[in-house]
Amino acid sequence: MSLTAEERAALRSIDPDRMLARVLHWSAVNSGSHNLEGLKAMAALLEEAMAPLGEVQRHPPAPATEMLGNGAIVPLQHGENLHLSVRGQAPTRVLLTGHYDTVFGADHPFQSTRWLEPGVLNGPGVADMKGGIAVLLEAVAAFEASPWAPLLGYEIVLNADEEVASPGSTPLLLDCAARVDAGLTFEPAFPDGALAGSRPGSGNFSIHLSGRAAHAGRNPEEGRNAVIAAADLALRLAALVADDLKVNVARIEGGGPDNIVPARATVRVNLRPATRAAETRALAALDAAIAAVAAIHEVEVHRHGSFARPPKPLDCNQQRLFERVRACGADLGLAISWKPSGGVCDGNNLAASGLAVVDTLGVRGGAIHSADEFLLTDSLSERAGLAALVLMRLARDGFSRTPSA
Repeated sequence: MSLTAEERAALRSIDPDRMLARVLHWSAVNSGSHNLEGLKAMAALLEEAMAPLGEVQRHPPAPATEMLGNGAIVPLQHGENLHLSVRGQAPTRVLLTGHYDTVFGADHPFQSTRWLEPGVLNGPGVADMKGGIAVLLEAVAAFEASPWAPLLGYEIVLNADEEVASPGSTPLLLDCAARVDAGLTFEPAFPDGALAGSRPGSGNFSIHLSGRAAHAGRNPEEGRNAVIAAADLALRLAALVADDLKVNVARIEGGGPDNIVPARATVRVNLRPATRAAETRALAALDAAIAAVAAIHEVEVHRHGSFARPPKPLDCNQQRLFERVRACGADLGLAISWKPSGGVCDGNNLAASGLAVVDTLGVRGGAIHSADEFLLTDSLSERAGLAALVLMRLARDGFSRTPSA
C-alpha cells in the first residue's frame, strides 16, 4: 500500500530542526535518575513541550525502598511522572511512553553534547531517550494534522525512573495500559534501524551478610567473616549462568581495617532470565545459594529486591503489532526488521500486562549507557514519520487488544 495524499500532507508537517533543537536543549539538563532537581527542571521543559496537545498531569512516584551498604532498608525518592490523555472515548486507543531520566548522575563527567561528525551527535541521553521523546511528540503533532485524529485516542506517559527499573512509575504505566489497545515506546532502535524483538527479564538484588567482628590476630576464629561469605555467595551466583539466564555480580561492599574480621558485607547482583521458567528457577537458586552461604559461614543474610522486568517474548500478540509497523515502514521506504535484545525497558512490563507493544520506535543510535552514546540525527525525521504513519494507520484500520478479536 502506498501513501495517500492525506498521509503525505500530515508527514510534511514534521520538522527535523525543531526536534534537533529540543534534543540539544534537553540534553544540556542533567536528569540522572537520582538527580531530583534535574528531573524537576526536565519535567518542566517537557510539560511545556506537551502543552499544545492538552493538559499535562504530574503524578507523584509510588513508594520505593533501597538497601544501604549496612543492610538498612530506607525510602528511595524518584521524580514525578508526566501523563497526558487525549480522546479517551475514541474507538482505538494507544499508550505512548518514554523516559526522561538518564544513567548519568549530576557528578558524572559526561554532561554535554558534541558533534562526532556531521549527522552524529554525542551527548548524555541524546538517544536514550531524549531523542526518542522528541520523536514521540513530533509524531503525535503530525498525527493530529491528519484527518484520522478523531478516530484514535492516546495516553502519553513520560516517567522519571525507567533507568532504575521504574519502581515509582510502573503502577501508572500499568493503569494506563489497561485502558488501551496497543503500546508504542520510544527507546532507541539499533544503529542499523532494527527494532528490539524479544527481551529478557531483569531483577536487581541486594544481599546483606551480617557476621561477627573479632581481632584478626588474637581471636580470628571467633569471628564470622562477612566478606569471605560474600565472596562465596558471589561465586555461587556467577555459577548460575545458563543459556537462558545471565548473571552480573556488580559489586561487593564491606570490610574495614586490616586487623578486624569484617562483620558486614553486601552483594549487588543483576539476573536476566530469558523466560518466566528461567525467572522462577533463578529466584529459587538465588535463595538456595543464600541459605547455603548462611549455613556454611554462620552469618545472617537478608535479601532485598525483585524481578522488576518480566521477560518479553516475541509472541503472536507482539508479532501482529510489529507487522503493522513493518508495513508502514515499507511504504516509507524503510526496511523494518527486529532482533533479540539483551536490554530491558518499560515495554517488558507493558507486554506482560497483555498489551501488544513495540518499544524501540525512537531514534537510531548506539553506545547507550556510556560516554560514547550517539544519535544519528537523520533518524529524527525518519522515525517521527514512521511513528506518525503507524498512528494514522491504527486510527484508520483499528487495532484490537486481543489477538483473537
